[in-house]
Formats: sequence, structure tokens, C-alpha cells
Amino acid sequence: MSKERARRRAEREAERERQAAIRAEREARLARRRARNARLAALVPRPVRVARQGGILARRQRVQNGVVAVVFVIVQVIAWLTLSSWTARVGVFVLSLLLVPVLVTLVFDRRT
Repeated sequence: MSKERARRRAEREAERERQAAIRAEREARLARRRARNARLAALVPRPVRVARQGGILARRQRVQNGVVAVVFVIVQVIAWLTLSSWTARVGVFVLSLLLVPVLVTLVFDRRT
């Protein structure tokens, strides 16, 4: 009976050692993978999350900027549809680019 118990104990210990070796190999593989991923992550720039301001003033400024952009696009579409000369179209575009800051300052006075 004691020989049988000793044999079973030896089998259990051998099984534990085999499982420990498998576990150690798995952990070593995982550690190598983590080290490789850490090296790659150090090379790749991390994305920067830009959070928008959520206040009333920021929302109003976004709406105003959207209105300015829409009006600019509408002016360009009208100019391209009504004018046949390329120089006139380019002239309207350049003039619009120059006048947008002036109109924004006059229409949306942000000091008040």
C-alpha cells in the first residue's frame, strides 16, 4: 500500500512540475510579448485627445464660426455659378479671404 501511495504521490508531483513548467513558459512568453509591445508603444506616438470647451461662450463661438464658414461657402458657390471668368472667381475668393476677419470683427464683437 505504501508503495502505491508513493507512486501516486510521485505521479502527482511529476504532473505538478509539468504544469508548473507549462505555466512558467506561458508567463515567459507573455512577459516577452509585453516587453515587445512596450518597445513598440514607445516608438509610436500616442494619440492626443483634444477635449472641446463645453461652456456657453465656447458653444456660441462654435456656432458663430459655423455661420461664418457656411456664408463663406455660399458666397463662393454663388460666385462660381454666376461668374464665367477664372480671374473673377479667384478674385472673389481672395477678396472673401481678406474680408472674413473684418466681417467677423464687425458682426460678432466678442468683447462684450
